[in-house]
Amino acid sequence: MADILHRIGIEHSSPEQVYDALTTIDGLAAWWTEDTTGSTESGGVIRFRFGPAGGFDMLVERLEPGRLVRWRVVDGPPEWIGTHVQFDLRRDGDFTIVMFTHEGWREPVEFMHHCSTRWGTYLMSLKQLIDTGTGAPDPHAVVVSNWR
Repeated sequence: MADILHRIGIEHSSPEQVYDALTTIDGLAAWWTEDTTGSTESGGVIRFRFGPAGGFDMLVERLEPGRLVRWRVVDGPPEWIGTHVQFDLRRDGDFTIVMFTHEGWREPVEFMHHCSTRWGTYLMSLKQLIDTGTGAPDPHAVVVSNWR
């Protein structure tokens, strides 16, 4: 198994602010993809769509306000199905630290490399949203390759 791992720090923010951006439709649509629908409650399914590239459905598995968000991929590309996406949040001085994991990839295929880069750009969009009030979600995200 292989995992995608990232860490970002968001200055002058609180874990609760970041948690809200991860657990509301409006928050998610402001940094990941504007085409976000579904239920963000525990046990709910959130649908994320990315134009012609398709998308993913995430089952909300675990929520700990201001601390943790965990999803399981229940629909999308075969490489994603059954993997888990987790955001661990903590305060460190003036920063909220986001420890990101997309775990359970069966093997580190080329698509995983692409997704790692995409996750990095979207996590920077999350940081930008908290810093400035405006993120760069799909379809406004930076294009990183021919896979978008």
